[in-house]
Amino acid sequence: MEYFSEREGSLVPRDKELLTDAARDGIGVLIRVRAANHSFALDYPIRCNRCSHREISRSNEQDFWDALGAVVPELKGWPRDRLPSGISQEEPLSPLQIYDAIEFCYSRVAKPREVRVETNRISDMILLSASRALGDAPRHIHLSLDKTVGRKEFREDIEEIFRRNGMAYQLTEEGRVERLLPPEFDDLAAVGESRTEEDELDRLLNTAWTKFRDPSLETRREALEALWDAWERLKTTWPGRDKKAQAAAMLNDAAGTDSPKFLRALEKEASELTLLGNNLRIRHSETTQEILATSEHVDYMFLRMSSLIRLILSARQMVGVQT
Repeated sequence: MEYFSEREGSLVPRDKELLTDAARDGIGVLIRVRAANHSFALDYPIRCNRCSHREISRSNEQDFWDALGAVVPELKGWPRDRLPSGISQEEPLSPLQIYDAIEFCYSRVAKPREVRVETNRISDMILLSASRALGDAPRHIHLSLDKTVGRKEFREDIEEIFRRNGMAYQLTEEGRVERLLPPEFDDLAAVGESRTEEDELDRLLNTAWTKFRDPSLETRREALEALWDAWERLKTTWPGRDKKAQAAAMLNDAAGTDSPKFLRALEKEASELTLLGNNLRIRHSETTQEILATSEHVDYMFLRMSSLIRLILSARQMVGVQT
């Protein structure tokens, strides 16, 4: 829902990459509530033993918690336990494991609705004879479970927490927790969906942008490697006797015949980015190479290379380069 402050234009910038304690606790509440109200009964059912259909009557909460703990063991009992065992302020619960828990729950959640069943089948009546002898009415509860609605509501609740805490993350309809890209990347995101008729180039670009949206800084560093590999691959899609001639033809086409100064700027930028890819820990992992220490450093390098690649891809389309 939209709150008063938001309607009045007081929007919290969604630029925080650290998971706040309030957001973590709120996510824990969402998961505990759904575990208690049988939202995970499709995957962890207890079936009705009062009728022959064996329909789902409730969820097996213990099975759900055991499964979550097995898939994400680093949670150490969270969120079933509000305070994870063995976790201290000096070694807090990792946000990455919490995002794993969100994805786990999204894949299994469904909207539960109680359906009161009036037993009238002969076989059911036989099964219920013992209950009747104890005075029980031949009436009981089954669950109707809607996965589409359950996922939608779970996603909306997670989005509300992310939004209200200014977090730069979203839960997609595919069930992935992804980073919201800074605004300067809005016009570049289509690069990751490019269709160049060169399958390996498309794969590298898609891999780079998929990893760049990942919450993990280490995975975003891997995105740079894929992007630089795409850059090297892109050079070889131009005609020419060797890679050097192909790269020169590529930059010439990107600059156009009437922009010699811009061509020199492109040549300088291409040379510097190639050098940075070799000297920083982007394409290689020698001990002499400097790691990109922060998310902002990774963003800067990704933005520079993506901008150049977008320019080249536009030129490629205009001049009709054939692979």
